[in-house]
Amino acid sequence: MSDPLYHLENVRQVYGDRTVLDVDQLEIEARSIIGLTGPNGSGKSTLMRILAFVEAPAAGRMTFQGRPRHQVGLALRRQVTMLSQEPYLLKRSVRANVAYGLKIRGISDAGPRVDEALRQVGLDPSRFADRSWRELSGGEAQRVALAARLVLRPRVLLLDEPTTSLDRESARRIKEASLAARKEWGTTLVVVSHDMAWLESVCDNILVLADGRLVD
Repeated sequence: MSDPLYHLENVRQVYGDRTVLDVDQLEIEARSIIGLTGPNGSGKSTLMRILAFVEAPAAGRMTFQGRPRHQVGLALRRQVTMLSQEPYLLKRSVRANVAYGLKIRGISDAGPRVDEALRQVGLDPSRFADRSWRELSGGEAQRVALAARLVLRPRVLLLDEPTTSLDRESARRIKEASLAARKEWGTTLVVVSHDMAWLESVCDNILVLADGRLVD
């Protein structure tokens, strides 16, 4: 039997003298869709940052594709990408934003993939590719931020409240494009959301965090 994509054991995160995450065991299988819910301050975003290699846990063991965290090199870490609630865009054009991840990976012929990624999130490249970041609405900016991740065809896509406060059309496009990533590339999705109806309709498993611990 193959290793799970992620395996966490006795993972704890501490900020100052406060324990914000304490996970005894968690396994995430490749190609799965995992929902993550719970009250504000329950440790969801902390867990997502650990899964994204943004921060290291204070204690415990995490493996990715069977390798201990400290042995996961840059190439493997770059297969994991996260979209947060607040879109972060470079102060450049939409095309430059979406192409940036390919550029730092040494992929120069990014044009067709950028156009494809924009279409996946429902933005016409002929209308949006040359727009400045400051000309976008909140929903459009979030869709561009997702396109910048989809263009990488990631192995793991972590979505931390990606549709909060968005207009209905943008929220729908983000949900559909995220699910399409698993269908097209086998991308594993971990989704933090309070939208239980959506999580229950798309997730293979839903985890509940409370006070930093998995309770369900």
